[in-house]
Amino acid sequence: MPSVKQQLLAALAAELATLAPDTPVAAAFESPRQAAHGDWACTAAMQLAKPLKANPRQLAERLKAALLATPAFGQWVDAIDIAGPGFLNIRLKPAAKQQVVREVMAQRERYGWLPARGEAMIVEFVSANPTGPLHVGHGRQAALGDALCNLFATQGWRVHREFYYNDAGVQIETLTRSVQLRAQGRRPGDAGWPEAAYNGDYIQDIASDFLAGKTVQADDRRFTASGDLNDWDGMRQFAVAYLRHEQDKDLQAFHLKFDEYFLESSLYASGRVEATVQRLIAAGKTYEKDGALWLRTTDYGDDKDRVMRKSEGGYTYFVPDVAYHTTKWERGYRKAINIQGTDHHGTIARVRAGLQALGLGIPEGYPDYVLHTMVRVVRGGEEVKISKRAGSYVTLRDLIEWTSADAVRFFLLSRKPDTEYTFDVDLAVQQNNDNPVYYVQYAHARIQSVLRQWMQRELGWPSILPGREDDVVTLIELLLLTLQPQDDFLKQKVARRLSVLLANSDSLLLTECTDFRARLRRAESIVLAAVDSKFISSGAANLLRCLPLDDGYVREHLGRLARDLPSAGTPGRIKELLNRACSDGESDAYLQAAADRAVKRELPTADLSKLDTPAAQALMLQLARFPDVLAGAAQDLAPHDVVFYLRELAASYHSYYDAERILVDDEAVKTARLALVAATAQVLHNGLSLLGVSAPARM
Repeated sequence: MPSVKQQLLAALAAELATLAPDTPVAAAFESPRQAAHGDWACTAAMQLAKPLKANPRQLAERLKAALLATPAFGQWVDAIDIAGPGFLNIRLKPAAKQQVVREVMAQRERYGWLPARGEAMIVEFVSANPTGPLHVGHGRQAALGDALCNLFATQGWRVHREFYYNDAGVQIETLTRSVQLRAQGRRPGDAGWPEAAYNGDYIQDIASDFLAGKTVQADDRRFTASGDLNDWDGMRQFAVAYLRHEQDKDLQAFHLKFDEYFLESSLYASGRVEATVQRLIAAGKTYEKDGALWLRTTDYGDDKDRVMRKSEGGYTYFVPDVAYHTTKWERGYRKAINIQGTDHHGTIARVRAGLQALGLGIPEGYPDYVLHTMVRVVRGGEEVKISKRAGSYVTLRDLIEWTSADAVRFFLLSRKPDTEYTFDVDLAVQQNNDNPVYYVQYAHARIQSVLRQWMQRELGWPSILPGREDDVVTLIELLLLTLQPQDDFLKQKVARRLSVLLANSDSLLLTECTDFRARLRRAESIVLAAVDSKFISSGAANLLRCLPLDDGYVREHLGRLARDLPSAGTPGRIKELLNRACSDGESDAYLQAAADRAVKRELPTADLSKLDTPAAQALMLQLARFPDVLAGAAQDLAPHDVVFYLRELAASYHSYYDAERILVDDEAVKTARLALVAATAQVLHNGLSLLGVSAPARM
């Protein structure tokens, strides 16, 4: 249906250009507030009324007549109604809505994606200094940043994930001093314990491991402790590596990996900070006052000029930020997004001013910022403020352990970033419709259950097996023969067994599958079932999962298959697979594997004309919205829009499920409805994947 929409928008744009060639109006459709008003609405006539000095309803009549005369509107539009001062309410034909099912089934994981645009962008997020475990605010950044990266990937961007942090400076000195004191046997609360020191239990863990001479490995560094209490630099490096390793574990639990870790200290070591300052001085963008060096940020919209170098020496914290962002521009990232807390709001104007003042051609709004508020955590009706591990705040790992990574991601993305949010731990673990992530995931799992039931009926599983093992063994060997036609012994054995089967008119498999290709399809489904129980090697498994019944494809992979499959080619071994496949603990997984393949092979060609009921058409309209939701969420830096959409799509599916039985006796109706629900499962999967949330097949 997105292709249908593009055709209709192109026709609308052409007619608007004819109607008002000197008054450009964007061709656009809106969703009516009430379904009774149609599928889409167009306000172009009202927008043109003033510049054309015409009655909007009369313009609407002219536009309606012109649109209905176009091939696209003639093919896909059932009617256009004029309402109010000049709204065009468009009612689509059922065939137009049915197209979305076809498109989803064809594009699958790529439904909603745009072609690659050949441009790279960078998203910087989390960027926590290694002074303690990641807190819930970092978790909100992680969820926002990863979702935005995924969203921009759907829009054709090549996205680079970057983590920026400092391994030197005042905070790191405080961390090192805290570790040293713990290593000396002193504790928080002791006389002389510094007020600024870090108090969490993790400081003692670092001190103990340092004294033990342990080695720590983080994603971007490795260090071995000397165990020497007087080795200040070694203790600093060990503490940084230790906490980077801890943060890596937090991020791994959140299923998040960065492309690059960028050190603030590298900006000083490389001379980039000093070079940035000298360039600003040379450009005449600075001045001296009260012994300090100031940047003329008011020239670029800031409310006052800002100190760059303090009178006592040392640069203010926004100066390395300016230097850092020049590296983003020089690395070719013409689009950059920073995810930060709202406490960083004051740095935006001065960083952008510094970048413009450098004269590098960096645009005024570079980089983009997404600012988020902190998160309040409630458990058992009480606010949770302190973690024993961290000492002063709830950690991201606490939240994941109390609930799940799926719940944390979904909940933290469910509101606009700059709005206050309360994370209800008790709600996040509920298994009912009050829990929003459960509600959406359950819709996906419910569809997969329907598909497994379909396979159970189609394959007669597991009732197909008792007393028929020899039949099944022969059919599986027929499949293996197609994979290994050079095996003369197997060919002769299969021929003998097949002759026995052909003489047995009561053979369940042969009476149900009267042609060779159908028999191979049945055998293939059973072999694939065995694959999911790890009875067949992974090399063969990967091939079997995507193997169409095509001799050319099979021959292409003969050499590899000949190495992978021999252990499965004996009747005794195959019977073992079958008995395992029909056990209570295995049968469901086998049916899911068969259903996944049947969805890809059989449902894309379903006759969708049977999807003409109001419930089916409402669900298809929801599926058709997905590409526009992705585009809008990326443009507005609003991943919460995807969360809202998924909840609406899940509600639409639940309503459809309650309104229409899917596994009906009429084969054409059943197949059409299966195609619709399979497409719905695919879009739910795609949307959840963008948020970093799983789409379970069973719950």
